[in-house]
Amino acid sequence: MTDHTGGRSADPPPGAAASTPDAASADLAPPGGQRVFLQVLINTAVANVTTSFLWFALTFWAYLQTQSVLATGIIGGAYMLLIALFGMVFGTVVDRHRKHRVMLMSGLVTLAAFVVCGGMWIALGEQALSDLGQPWFWLFSTILLAGAVIENLRNIALSTTVTLLVPVERHANANGLVGTVQGLAFMVTSVFSGLSVGLLGMGWTLALAIAFTVLAFLHLLFIRIPEPEPAAPAEKAPLVDLRGSWRAVSAVGGLFALILFSMLNNLVGGVYMALMDPYGLELFPVEWWGVILGVTATGFIIGGALIAKFGLGRNPIRTMLLFVMVMGALGSLFTIREWGWLYVVGIWAYMCLIPVIEASEQTVIQKIVPYETQGRVFGFAQAFEAAAAPVTAFLIAPLAQFWLIPFMDSDAGARTWGWLLGDGEARGIALVFFFAGIIMIAIAALAFTTKAYRTLSAEYADQPASVPVAEAPGPETRTRAGVTDVEHR
Repeated sequence: MTDHTGGRSADPPPGAAASTPDAASADLAPPGGQRVFLQVLINTAVANVTTSFLWFALTFWAYLQTQSVLATGIIGGAYMLLIALFGMVFGTVVDRHRKHRVMLMSGLVTLAAFVVCGGMWIALGEQALSDLGQPWFWLFSTILLAGAVIENLRNIALSTTVTLLVPVERHANANGLVGTVQGLAFMVTSVFSGLSVGLLGMGWTLALAIAFTVLAFLHLLFIRIPEPEPAAPAEKAPLVDLRGSWRAVSAVGGLFALILFSMLNNLVGGVYMALMDPYGLELFPVEWWGVILGVTATGFIIGGALIAKFGLGRNPIRTMLLFVMVMGALGSLFTIREWGWLYVVGIWAYMCLIPVIEASEQTVIQKIVPYETQGRVFGFAQAFEAAAAPVTAFLIAPLAQFWLIPFMDSDAGARTWGWLLGDGEARGIALVFFFAGIIMIAIAALAFTTKAYRTLSAEYADQPASVPVAEAPGPETRTRAGVTDVEHR
């Protein structure tokens, strides 16, 4: 049912405001909100850089110390599995507390985890911590990963601050800025993680991460986010509000299908998560591999900047599916020959597409889900989507280590697949990448034919479209449920 303003009227899920999502977000966006959003974005970027710096360093260090694809696959899979397990917990926490308070708590717990790891390094030493046969390696990695996972609570809070602080017609552009900053963070992280592990060692890398975590936390203390205290639930609610999360998702037709598609896409993406670094480290020294990841991360920046400038078009869902198909083609072809330049160019192009995929999903959720339940929806989506990647990582890492890599190194493997993948030391990983990309293309093509795609596209069409910066309303113009109000001072 459509009301006179052009927005859709529907009964909100329990705990949600009785208003359309776009109206709610426009009403909430305060004067100067975008300036505050930029401060929060920069602070979160510093925290993400620090956590990713240490996370990349752990992956590089673990592979170099153990020469085990299995170890790196388990570490990567465990990270995504923990994010999946805590996704709905994080979403519930974000909805029930002020966003600034959530970010402070996240920073404090992350800092504590990194300090504990630093203490273990001093007390036990590198030799004991790098022995896969001892429990210390796995305990050290688990505590460090726990700190990285808790830091992810900030990212859910950041997604809701777009709705809180930015007018609705600029949501896609704000999400593009998030992609740009994440790309810059990834670039810096990639370069300095490899250099730090190669030149300074894991101990000093850990010390640097602790120092920057302290700086980010201190800076966050001075940021003020204009937000009222969230309303207390009418009845005692569980720590994991599964029922409320499901109601919020199911209240929007086709939204669960979007989350399911992203989950399937991540299921395939887990292949790249598990094997991309080992493949790169076969082609390049660790110092160079870190620099290469930094250079290719400019694709993140370019992709995010283009979204910040031009938005995502009339239908971000269609945009997302088209770009997933292109991503699948790249994933199939960038290791079809063991050429360093082909891998680098392919990763760069792949990175350009990632902000489009992420911003599309976030923009849809921010526009059609009421602000009061967005934390739970983002947490629900994160739980489902993140759960997929570790499944693949846990399966594909041992499969590649013990079967595919030895098979492709054999004469039988070369005869069977040499015409397609050529010769080299990492043809087993290339075979996995090729078929993963084909599956990704097929999933996106099938999604275009579903009823859920048409339903969600129609739902989104009733909301204001994202616009290029040059066409965006001025600072005194606010969009409310399809009606433009101009404030006069």
